[in-house]
Amino acid sequence: QVQLVESAGGSVEAGRSLRLSCVVSGYTATLFSMGWFRQAPGKEREGVAILYTGGGSIYYRESVEGRFTISRDVTANTLYLQMNSLRPEDTAMYYCAASKVPRYFSRYAPPPIADFAFWGQGTQVTVST
Repeated sequence: QVQLVESAGGSVEAGRSLRLSCVVSGYTATLFSMGWFRQAPGKEREGVAILYTGGGSIYYRESVEGRFTISRDVTANTLYLQMNSLRPEDTAMYYCAASKVPRYFSRYAPPPIADFAFWGQGTQVTVST
């Protein structure tokens, strides 16, 4: 199995930055993709940034492209999400997730959320005006 544990999120003013981290443990050798998702109250969970564990295309949600950066430290088994120029509409519960489904995706279209079988507990990010 695979376990994912996110760092604490936080509350910041608009325009500021936050970095989320997610430590991945367990049998990670067969993971195909990893990413960050978010869910605001009353809304569906949506993909924010997703990458292949083997490198290649990275998907970013259009509304975060240019502001958020996903990265991975293989030696530390950690996934990161650097969030800059935060906006109130970025307020949500953020989750890291991992998939073993060998589905290729482009930078314009993420893999289905159903592919992601392993999830962290979620961490709240609140951006105020």
